[in-house]
Amino acid sequence: MSPQIRPLSPELQKVAKEQLKEDPERLEADLQAFKTWIEQQPHLNPRMDDQFLVAFLRGCKYSLERAKSKLDKYYTLKTKYPDYFRITNTTDSKFREIHQTGAIIYLPTPLYENGPRIGIWRMGLVPVEKYTILECMQVAQAMQEIAILEDDYANVNGLVFIMDMKGATAAHLFQMTPSMAKKFTVFSEEALPLRLKAQHFINTITGFEQLFNMFKPMMSKKMQSRLFVHGNKMELLTEQIPLKYLPEEYGGENGTTQEIVAAMEKKLDEYADFFQENANFGTDESLRPGKPIDFEGLFGVEGSFRKLNVD
Repeated sequence: MSPQIRPLSPELQKVAKEQLKEDPERLEADLQAFKTWIEQQPHLNPRMDDQFLVAFLRGCKYSLERAKSKLDKYYTLKTKYPDYFRITNTTDSKFREIHQTGAIIYLPTPLYENGPRIGIWRMGLVPVEKYTILECMQVAQAMQEIAILEDDYANVNGLVFIMDMKGATAAHLFQMTPSMAKKFTVFSEEALPLRLKAQHFINTITGFEQLFNMFKPMMSKKMQSRLFVHGNKMELLTEQIPLKYLPEEYGGENGTTQEIVAAMEKKLDEYADFFQENANFGTDESLRPGKPIDFEGLFGVEGSFRKLNVD
């Protein structure tokens, strides 16, 4: 039975071979080794479809050990912090309202046509008195899950993210607590199979520096080197992401928010059952072989503050 995986375009296949060490001849054996390991883990109950699992192999450049660790953390964190990471309802009215603001979008054309997928988060489009940052993160989380399953550009070339703070206020920023920041950072670096290639901040506001200085020490040195703060200098952003790859609202050619939101609304409908099924997958710590995970040490308030003062 050959793997049930969408064939990559010739351009992406080349990148997958050269940069991710993907060998189409060995793909089946690599997947089988991964599945065999999963079946031997009494505590782990993940999705088992090939398209989902290959995302973890690609995200870890075919290091089986790293893919195992990532998949385990992915489900461990979803189970331990369901409000953050286990999205089961994408038809909820609040969820859809946030999505319909167009605050969080993935653009239709990847960077340089074949490069990373570009995402934008415009914090200021979501009224802070109506929705929490956690509710916004749940929408972003659902989109990431869909990308894991069907976005070959994101899986092979990673993501480039733009945080545009135009219209946001300090109240938006202060919803983010240190322990929250720590959870998102760990999930993004250690559990998510999509590789973040760059994170740009534009139209930054008062209070941003505090938040930035809270997040930064929590990240690996590699991730820190991928953060770019442009203030309100749009030309610094477009040096790295040419204008044509931004949406029409920015003067670019990469779709309008309205079209992008409408297309994603359809997808969220199609994926409604998929997200409901998320409730069935996860980990059972009581069955974990070896030492239990020390969550308090990883995410305890003490831990996060102590980590902050290092810098």
